Amino acid sequence: MTRPDFEFTVPVIVVGGGACGATAALAARDAGAAVLLLERDAVPLGTTGMSQGLVCAAGTAAQRAHGIDDDADTLYADIMAKTRGRTDAALARAIAEQSGPCLDWLVQAHDLPWDLDLRFKPSYGHSRARVHGWPGHTGIDMVQLLHARLASAQVDVLTEARLAEVISDGQGRAQGVAIERPDGSRELIGCGALVLAAGGFAANAHMVARHMPEVAAARCNGHEGNRGDAITAGAALGAALADMGAYQGYGMLADPQAIPVPPGFMVEGGLLVNAQGQRFVHETEDISGMVHAVLAQPGGQAWVIIDAAIEARCDYVLETRQLRALGAMRDSPTRAGLAAAIGADAAVLAAVLDDVHQAQRAGRADALGRPWPDSPPPAGPYRALKVCGAIFHTQGGLQIDASARVLRGDGSALPNVFAGGGSARSVSGPSCWGYLPAMGLSTAVTFGALAGRAAARQVA
Repeated sequence: MTRPDFEFTVPVIVVGGGACGATAALAARDAGAAVLLLERDAVPLGTTGMSQGLVCAAGTAAQRAHGIDDDADTLYADIMAKTRGRTDAALARAIAEQSGPCLDWLVQAHDLPWDLDLRFKPSYGHSRARVHGWPGHTGIDMVQLLHARLASAQVDVLTEARLAEVISDGQGRAQGVAIERPDGSRELIGCGALVLAAGGFAANAHMVARHMPEVAAARCNGHEGNRGDAITAGAALGAALADMGAYQGYGMLADPQAIPVPPGFMVEGGLLVNAQGQRFVHETEDISGMVHAVLAQPGGQAWVIIDAAIEARCDYVLETRQLRALGAMRDSPTRAGLAAAIGADAAVLAAVLDDVHQAQRAGRADALGRPWPDSPPPAGPYRALKVCGAIFHTQGGLQIDASARVLRGDGSALPNVFAGGGSARSVSGPSCWGYLPAMGLSTAVTFGALAGRAAARQVA
């Protein structure tokens, strides 16, 4: 096959400038390879920029410093339990074993100020405190800091360069890529190894309807660039796809503010009720799958009920302050006033609050099976926020192995193509109920690091 006329060739090309792509580029550069990172937008943000910038990882230096006993076996067991054993065990083991060392490498080698967030209590499938972040900062800050580190490492970044096609030799080996510029022109760039980290497909309505029709009508609160470009390009090379029905749903997107209500509201004692004031879901059981319970309510909407004490305990989260500043919270000192504020039946809402308080005092589970071991239910002054169900990002994509190599359907690896983040299969199982908090960025940075290192070895 004739080799195309590339304008230039680089050892490693990374497609995507979010957490996965930036981490892959840093890892490849640390391993001695020259890297070019391609980003479709003028300013790199992507899914990472819309997140809280939180990463779950086990066995980190930060956990040890805070006296938290956690290790790879414990995280692996949590992943397998949350996914009901229906995820790729090899990928789950890779995340369990490599997420901690990867996070420590970013902190120690590249001065990322990540620390263990002890206020994010073990919940929604995590049996240990293992969510790490940058206190007072979000995913936007994470992306910007990663790109500052790319600049320090002399990694070239080409923005406004959308992946149009992966050019191959016909046998699955990537020879380079065709990128499309804002004016519609195309450029051809050759490479020795390729890392696909260009996000998922949550913003591609056709792909969502095909692979996850149950949320086709849900609001997409992910990045508009997540249209599956890298997944489509990898499939054209002969790559297998897996868990295409997996995604992170969210049942607490403030409406109409489109700001995620922090999950801490529920962990600290908050409730979800519908327009009539009825509870309809165990609020701390499934952070992602809860979206279906919300979508099933009248109008596809619900109300988050907290009190001033819960709000204060979650005030360190930026979204709490944003929601308050935007006037999203309806306040009332009394139950009757709360019911009036949300248009609910006062007797129904009072019965709901009585049930959860009686359960909490008796040390038993409430009518929906929710235990109340720590934080008490709302007791006033009350706060209420209207929410709807949304899809944030997809969790299925190109099948990879534990080294982030992209695989064909027969299990063989494409010669020089690697993937991670939203472009690759994650460890959330086949649907939404297997998602663990902060796992999206955990798989992004971990498989990004593994992919970057493997790509560097490929071209060495």
